[in-house]
Amino acid sequence: ISVTEFILLGLTQDPVKQKAVFGVFLIFYLATLLGNFLIVVTIKTSRTLGTPMYFFLFYLSFADTCFSTTTAPRLIVDALSQKKTISYNECMIQVFTFHFFGCMEILVLILMALDRYVAICKPLRYTTIMNRHVCSILVILVWVASCIHSLAQIFLTLRLPFCGPNEIDHYFCDLQPLLKLACMDTYVTNLLLVSNSGTICTVSFIILLTSYVVILYSLRNHSAEGRRKALSTCTSHFIVVVLFFGPCIFIYTRPPATFPIDKMVAVFYTIGTPLLNPLIYTLRNMEVKKAMKKLWCNKE
Repeated sequence: ISVTEFILLGLTQDPVKQKAVFGVFLIFYLATLLGNFLIVVTIKTSRTLGTPMYFFLFYLSFADTCFSTTTAPRLIVDALSQKKTISYNECMIQVFTFHFFGCMEILVLILMALDRYVAICKPLRYTTIMNRHVCSILVILVWVASCIHSLAQIFLTLRLPFCGPNEIDHYFCDLQPLLKLACMDTYVTNLLLVSNSGTICTVSFIILLTSYVVILYSLRNHSAEGRRKALSTCTSHFIVVVLFFGPCIFIYTRPPATFPIDKMVAVFYTIGTPLLNPLIYTLRNMEVKKAMKKLWCNKE
């Protein structure tokens, strides 16, 4: 018998806690949509936010919205519904979209670090290196790379045979919990998972950390004002990077085992990061705040 649907056990089985999950995550998800929508609209309509940094921030907010949407709505609906089933096809779509937008977010963060590196370390050549044409090509490469990554993930998942238990101890479909249910030896599949998702997370994290170290080192020769501005931007980027990559590395770079804490760790990067990104990038950024005030106050 092959399994045609799975049962998502969600964050908790307790009916009282489920109501709390519904309320809290509905607020988080709506705040995520609102925050990222404000950034997307502000960047698209503002004349002052035309630099590559905001071009990439636009795509980060877009990726955040979609990434959150791959998991949050089902978590919220399932918290109140009696029947927490997800069909096999829906489950596979969720694996694909989750990894697609997750990978997109990681690669856009790398582009933002590259942009800051060029702006701070090669200020005189910045406009020629990071011109609109180059930025557009980089974003196209991000889309292609995300597609390749998620196709690899879905290829691994589609090869798994499911013939018995169908309860996923998670709030969304991902390879790790699905490996537990497969009726085959999943050692090789897990190795491939670690070498795909695990490597992307770890290598990207190292690249980002290195870029910030290089940036901080090169700030010695800048004026106090320039140092303060660059530090402010890099600090906000760094907070986002740690919040996103810490949980990612914990989940995807280890032997085939699932822990009860995995679900809470996953909440950090599937729901926490997309919610915090707009806050971190706008509250720490005067230009975005000014553009938002101008855009929304003029309309009233």
